[in-house]
Amino acid sequence: MWKSCRHKHTKKRYTIAEWTFLVVGSFCTAMGVALFNAPARIVDGGSSGIATILHATIGWNLGLTNLAITIPLFLLGYFCFGRGYGIRSLSATILLSVFITMIDHFCGSDGVLDLNKDTNYLLSSLSGGVLSGLGIGMVLKAGATSGGTDVFAQLLAKHTPLTQGQALFFVDGLVILTSAFCFGLEIALYGILTCFIDSLVIDRVNIGFTAGKEKSVMIISDKPEGIEQAILHDLGHGGTILTAHGMYTKGSKPVIMTVVPKTELRNIKKLVQEEDEHAFVIVQNAYEVLGGEFTPIEEATWSAEHDLTQD
Repeated sequence: MWKSCRHKHTKKRYTIAEWTFLVVGSFCTAMGVALFNAPARIVDGGSSGIATILHATIGWNLGLTNLAITIPLFLLGYFCFGRGYGIRSLSATILLSVFITMIDHFCGSDGVLDLNKDTNYLLSSLSGGVLSGLGIGMVLKAGATSGGTDVFAQLLAKHTPLTQGQALFFVDGLVILTSAFCFGLEIALYGILTCFIDSLVIDRVNIGFTAGKEKSVMIISDKPEGIEQAILHDLGHGGTILTAHGMYTKGSKPVIMTVVPKTELRNIKKLVQEEDEHAFVIVQNAYEVLGGEFTPIEEATWSAEHDLTQD
């Protein structure tokens, strides 16, 4: 009974978090498009990029055009990823178009920077990339997409080794190439820069801003006792003792495995050198560390349920 109540509380907490990510992410993306990218005619791909091209060349409403483009792609996402994906993605699609229309109405179509200054095109590219990447990353983290090429990117990420950010960068390249013919090579290069920033920020949001800051260290030594004590008492970390079998010596040796913050890597190397200068040390990036003093397993498991690339 207690476990059931706890599960319901956890489910409610993560559901609220998902919808918060969805709304805030849609608004951030809308700001990036309406305040920076569209006024400068910078196309960073996606349905919003196509809408920007049509808005600048034909004069169509930015928000409504984006909505019209994303509806067929939303249906594709619905059939590929299921009903839950569809509900969240439809909400994100509508929210993005509504937010773009609202921002365009209240702030105008000229954005917030004076584009008579050439340097402001670079600022538009950087600002639009960060805001759009942050927004798209949050929407993806909620297990949805704001529509457009996000769907193709998620399909690529699901069936290839590419991350979501890398897949999005690849797919959106086609839209950016189109903008080169409409607005010129210089504007298209700004679009590539914006798209590159998008992909970096998206991956940071999905992987985590602290990902890679922990290091997994494996130590093979003939003097493990001193190293064990130093890790426990000097660094204040725990570890695990594994048993390894040498290919040449045919003998067994203990292997110390521990995870430490990147900032303490120098200290652990120093203490190993002091205890056994002939020790063999392997250092690897720890992509994700769960349990103990790190990320709770429950939180990671719940988040993974909406990682569509892992299905």
